[in-house]
Amino acid sequence: MTGHESSHGSPVLRGGLPVSDPVGLFVELGTLLTIDDLVAVGDALVLDPEVLNPRDPRPWITHDELRRGVGAHPRTPGLAAARRALALVRVGAESRPESLLRLLLIRAGLPEPELNQILFDSRDRRLGRFDLVYREARVIVEYDGDQHRTSTVQYDRDIRRLERAREASWAVVQVRARGLFIDPADTVSRVRRALARPRA
Repeated sequence: MTGHESSHGSPVLRGGLPVSDPVGLFVELGTLLTIDDLVAVGDALVLDPEVLNPRDPRPWITHDELRRGVGAHPRTPGLAAARRALALVRVGAESRPESLLRLLLIRAGLPEPELNQILFDSRDRRLGRFDLVYREARVIVEYDGDQHRTSTVQYDRDIRRLERAREASWAVVQVRARGLFIDPADTVSRVRRALARPRA
């Protein structure tokens, strides 16, 4: 582990350790990260997860607080990048790949999806919670991470969840690491085709 001394703000305690305050952290990382990864950090900072860990209160900062904090931050290295990234930060992304996938799609000119939405069928039965949702087009985009390789229980649960969505006439586009990091053009094309498909 490498220590880091912040030159901005006062440290806060998290898990018993002094760490940079969220605004200072976000700005400082503007000197180290790409814009996309900085957006992913911002998404993580403002995330209000469905399942809370009582030992890790979330969100670490609200979206409005982050916006005000960055807006009032003294001019320092990283501030310009933080301001650019802040415009793309959204509440709801639960992982770096989800953030990167959203950015890939909107930069390709596709509409911005809703994040981690709970959907119901026509009889008001819960279908599940889904990563990226195009509600009007009835399209779901799911990022399949390593848990699908390492957890049989999670894998089986997700198969059934996606089956329910398809049975309710939602198109589901599943994306793995290759589709995000190696062949993103194919992912964009698949989502574009799903959005353009005729609906029953």
